[in-house]
Amino acid sequence: MKSVMLNLLTGKDNQTFDIARVAWMISLLAILFVAGYEVVMHGMVSLRELAESLGIVSASGGASVWAKKDAEPT
Repeated sequence: MKSVMLNLLTGKDNQTFDIARVAWMISLLAILFVAGYEVVMHGMVSLRELAESLGIVSASGGASVWAKKDAEPT
């Protein structure tokens, strides 16, 4: 599990952490945590808002990784 997370959060060299990927993961976990909290406390979550949030984070995370692909250490 540790190697999988390391591969997800590092750049091309699999040693240097990539700030764009780390921020992407933190944003995704924050959205999922808030959605879980809403389900536990209120018994429901708006699927439309959840889908919009996940879509925005996915698109912006992918764009940020793509935008800095040339700046990664080899």
